[in-house]
Amino acid sequence: MYQPKRVSRSEFVPIRNLRYHVRIWGEPAPGKAPLVMVHGWMDVAASWQFVVDAFARDHYVIAPDWRGYGLTDVPFTDNYWFPDYLADLDFLLDHYAQDTPVDLVGHSMGGNIAVLYAGARPGRIRKLVNLEGFGMPATKPSQAPGRYAKWIDELKSFHRGEKDLKSYDSIDGVARRLMRTNRRLTQDKAGWLAQHWAREEADGRWHILGHPAHKIINANLFRVDEVLEIYQAITAPLLAVEASDDSLGQWWQGRYTLAEYHERLKSVSDMRLGHIEDAGHMLHHDQPAALALLIEDFIGT
Repeated sequence: MYQPKRVSRSEFVPIRNLRYHVRIWGEPAPGKAPLVMVHGWMDVAASWQFVVDAFARDHYVIAPDWRGYGLTDVPFTDNYWFPDYLADLDFLLDHYAQDTPVDLVGHSMGGNIAVLYAGARPGRIRKLVNLEGFGMPATKPSQAPGRYAKWIDELKSFHRGEKDLKSYDSIDGVARRLMRTNRRLTQDKAGWLAQHWAREEADGRWHILGHPAHKIINANLFRVDEVLEIYQAITAPLLAVEASDDSLGQWWQGRYTLAEYHERLKSVSDMRLGHIEDAGHMLHHDQPAALALLIEDFIGT
């Protein structure tokens, strides 16, 4: 089993009528920007443990479980709206950082949230790191009727129980699932992650700590023109990190490419690209030491 080098503590914070779980490493200090790290879709805050352990310096790390993930409350809802994540983050920073600008790191969905938030609240971000938060393929207005219809159909599917997540008969089963999803994840890390990624319930089975309503498509189209306006409003320096495996190519089969993503990033006034070799989309699991080095070099002291 993986043994953490830096031990976290859990705090629970009331945010927008939810009891938010926040994982904390380190302590605040005068003149030290908090390092806020936000996870991706179907992940949890504990997922940052390997990167935190690989940091050369001590940081005050604040990592929430998003609404409906990990130990944060599941809201009384049957679908999730992206603006809620931005508002939750703003309330979180009110609690932990007040008026102090933070360094913000986000992975995948969390990376998308981070860059949108940095454009909406530019004064709150000192440095910004986006780990494979690519956004979505461009859409056209003509897709709107079908998109709303699909959203309604998926809501009905959810209420029929057809989107429920698979449960496992043991924690080892959860670990094996994580290793099947990511071929680079070692057994010791998978075993450690599994105990934070799932929980044993009254039925004796291990259930993933992610609300199945997260699987429902967003009713709204992804508007690239709106996103570019937000990117243009970002004032913090941005480090956009990609893994050597081309996740976009695998997911979208040419419908959305790295070249298109790079073109969008040109709307950010101060942007640089970072690259992690021998890594897939879960680069914070695959190469935590290389990623920690990139982040620390970028955010400085």
